[in-house]
Amino acid sequence: MSDDRLCEGRVCIVTGGGRGLGREYALSLAKYGAKVVVNDLGGSRDGTGADASPAQEVADEIKADGGEAVANTDDISSWDGGAGLVQQAIDTFGRLDVLINNAGILRDRMLFTMSEEEWDAVIRVHLKGTFAPSHHAAAYWRERSKAGETNDARLINTTSVSGIYANAGQTNYGAAKAGIAAFTQIAAIELSRYGVTANCIAPGALTRLTGDLTGLSDEVKANFAPTWVSPVVTWLASSDSADVTGQVIEASGMVLAVAEGWHRGPSTKPVESAEEVGSIVRKLLAEARPRTFFNEAN
Repeated sequence: MSDDRLCEGRVCIVTGGGRGLGREYALSLAKYGAKVVVNDLGGSRDGTGADASPAQEVADEIKADGGEAVANTDDISSWDGGAGLVQQAIDTFGRLDVLINNAGILRDRMLFTMSEEEWDAVIRVHLKGTFAPSHHAAAYWRERSKAGETNDARLINTTSVSGIYANAGQTNYGAAKAGIAAFTQIAAIELSRYGVTANCIAPGALTRLTGDLTGLSDEVKANFAPTWVSPVVTWLASSDSADVTGQVIEASGMVLAVAEGWHRGPSTKPVESAEEVGSIVRKLLAEARPRTFFNEAN
């Protein structure tokens, strides 16, 4: 266990905690003194199937190193699954301080060949899988506040550079991830009065979801190791980050950055003529700063 107890005694849930980024988050949180609920349905990268062993293996690894952890295999994309996960944290460790929504799947396809099921599955796991646990955690923190208890709580969600900067072949995944970024900023506004911050991570990492990428150099693999992302997630989970909320933070072995999101750029007075508006919009576009593209962010 680490001598630095940054997250000493804090009760943390990590969804998708059995593999990849989630596993690194869970191990790092435990290293810094947190009690961890490791949630993982144990499905494949496309969301099919289930296996209890990934979550249990991470929980066992934490306990073998002297930490406190418990496994959970609830389906967080279901209402009851989100509720059960939050309740298990409270029942096991007495409270909940941090919810990290990390679970995700991929069903990549170009827009013109994507099926309804491929769209629905990704939206369900990412968006509803963020909403359901967040709702139940937020309700718990609100009730504590109304009862006179003090919260120092964290909601940490997961977006993606392919969501905020766009990437071909991922209209479903990108739409979900962009939605999660907006979800997080709104949650930050709504939950601030209850002692809860809400922030979003845009990780750059090679995990099971990116396992079909081939021909990568050792340098690229090293720069996109999940271990580069866990430090900022661990810090956001700590009490030290209490003044940071509503932010989207990029993290990889290449960059640690704050994503600035939508801003109102160049503007002018509106016109009523369709014949005139084209030239005016083109002038505004020429004055606007260039947008960031997915390939530039990686």
